[in-house]
Amino acid sequence: MPGIFQTIDKLKPAYDITYKIVLVICKLLLIVDILITTMSVIGRYVPFVPDPAWSEEVVLTCMAYMAVLSAALAIRRNAHIRMTVFDRYLPKGLIRFLDILADVCVFALAVVMVVVGWQYASGIGAKGTYVSMPFLSRFWMYFPVPLAGVAMIVFELEALYNHIKAIFVKEEENA
Repeated sequence: MPGIFQTIDKLKPAYDITYKIVLVICKLLLIVDILITTMSVIGRYVPFVPDPAWSEEVVLTCMAYMAVLSAALAIRRNAHIRMTVFDRYLPKGLIRFLDILADVCVFALAVVMVVVGWQYASGIGAKGTYVSMPFLSRFWMYFPVPLAGVAMIVFELEALYNHIKAIFVKEEENA
């Protein structure tokens, strides 16, 4: 059985690359957010600096992307808020089962995010436009949900694999 885990472990660089890509996207969105917000605020008080009408909608859209993508990143780092106060009192097997159950539930949520999010993005989103940018479809406002759902699926697959591997591969073999 450990042989199959060694084979699947070769996929880890793909997960690492996916994580880095999503992280870079979040960082770029944060930089864009800061620059546009700075320009908008300065533009309100300094006459020769423009205060574009589209700044608020773009900033809010970037924030939506950052919020859901950073939540997907937290899955990989196991950094979500969780209740661990009882972990020292419960059997390890039960804790492992509850962790797997939680990951399965989050995986199901991610699938719903992809399916329903895509329906909204391609349905409602594709029919409207941004108020200050009539040339830009509102698809981009709804698209963060299915995009984050895909990222969550990728990172949940890795988390579930790590749980299953921990069941079959003893601690001594991992070292």
